[in-house]
Amino acid sequence: MIKHIDIVVKGKVQGVHYRASTKAVADQLGVKGCIQNEPNGDVLIAAEGDNVSLEMFLDWCNEGPQDAGVTSVETNEGELKNYRNFEIVKKGL
Repeated sequence: MIKHIDIVVKGKVQGVHYRASTKAVADQLGVKGCIQNEPNGDVLIAAEGDNVSLEMFLDWCNEGPQDAGVTSVETNEGELKNYRNFEIVKKGL
């Protein structure tokens, strides 16, 4: 069963290739959705996949790439949006 979760990642997660690394992991796991930086320094992720994929994806979100310093990860289940792939959203384009 596919489900949707919204994830907020806090800590040193901007300027450390967090979004690009997370997209690579999402693509490997078959997780669909999107990721974007927030003005307050958080990273916002919408992710859809099965329970096993999302569990592994969340494990990654808690670690992040080498230079990241994740302090907390908050999750909320949401309504399925049926994403086709995993995209990095760039603000202000």
